[in-house]
Amino acid sequence: MRDDRITLAHGGGGKAMRDLIEAVFTAVFQPPGMEDQARLMTDALQEPGARLAFTTDSFVVDPVEFPGGDIGTIAVCGTVNDLAVGGARPLWLSAAFIIEEGCEVALLRRIVASMAAEAAAAGVQIVTGDTKVVGRGSADKVFVTTAGVGVIAPGLDLAAAAIRPGDVAIVNGVLGDHGAAILAARGDMALSSDIRSDCRGLGHLMQAVLAAAPGTRAARDATRGGLASALNEMAEAAGLGIEIDEAALPLRAEVKGMCEILGLDPLYLANEGTLVVFVPEAEAEAALAAMRADPAGRGAAIVGRATQAPPGRVTMRTSFGGQRLVDMLVGEQLPRIC
Repeated sequence: MRDDRITLAHGGGGKAMRDLIEAVFTAVFQPPGMEDQARLMTDALQEPGARLAFTTDSFVVDPVEFPGGDIGTIAVCGTVNDLAVGGARPLWLSAAFIIEEGCEVALLRRIVASMAAEAAAAGVQIVTGDTKVVGRGSADKVFVTTAGVGVIAPGLDLAAAAIRPGDVAIVNGVLGDHGAAILAARGDMALSSDIRSDCRGLGHLMQAVLAAAPGTRAARDATRGGLASALNEMAEAAGLGIEIDEAALPLRAEVKGMCEILGLDPLYLANEGTLVVFVPEAEAEAALAAMRADPAGRGAAIVGRATQAPPGRVTMRTSFGGQRLVDMLVGEQLPRIC
């Protein structure tokens, strides 16, 4: 492919489109076969009681490249993590691209390379996909949609409704890095920072937690809306209260400082490689040790527990010894973070 930028011809179904797909996408992803659909099989589905898990998500981050990743990194990690927190072992992804006329082909190549690297690290295959080209101004460089399929082992049924009073909440690492990195990379404010996004796949970490703590109740990745929104969703589904400890929250000094300058709450900053898992108290130390043994969980910490009351509410013990309500995110704290 000799073109430096995408033209409308690259979405027209002819030779230019074929050249784009073959040179930029399939040469890197190397899907099994070139039919209009992927044909999949795994021995894991032969086990009685095994179930398929399926999820899909779209990604429109601005800027599309940022410290610690790019839109391709998020597209793979986000979908892998949505499968992982349900207890599924991620296996296959699809990838669809909406590309703006004039987008640099070199940018697409970097995004595709990031996706291939993340997929390999997560142990998944990108097996099918699609490309569309739209006119200038109809998109912002490139949008990516990924769908993922995984397998849930027999007998495993993670759900927020399974959380019980006394269960312990554990996060696998520091909070708010992705939101802070995007905010700094956007350049809207005179901020300089070395913060990098926490983009990473959590499938291997989640499988390690399930092996160490087989009584694990539920998990959720803390993406848009941050940890606060994830915990509120879980509290509502469980019909229980959740209390967290401000002093236990793993936060970088740089993220805390940025939030103080801008009047933001790090509990609502987006993450792309952070999950919260609820386990019975008796299995909490085993789950924590399993997280810390994985590179994606070295900053793991116990941050709170489920309580009988107030049902559906999240509260926080503050550093001053008081309590405050941690509500769902209202409005939009940061646009276009994933």
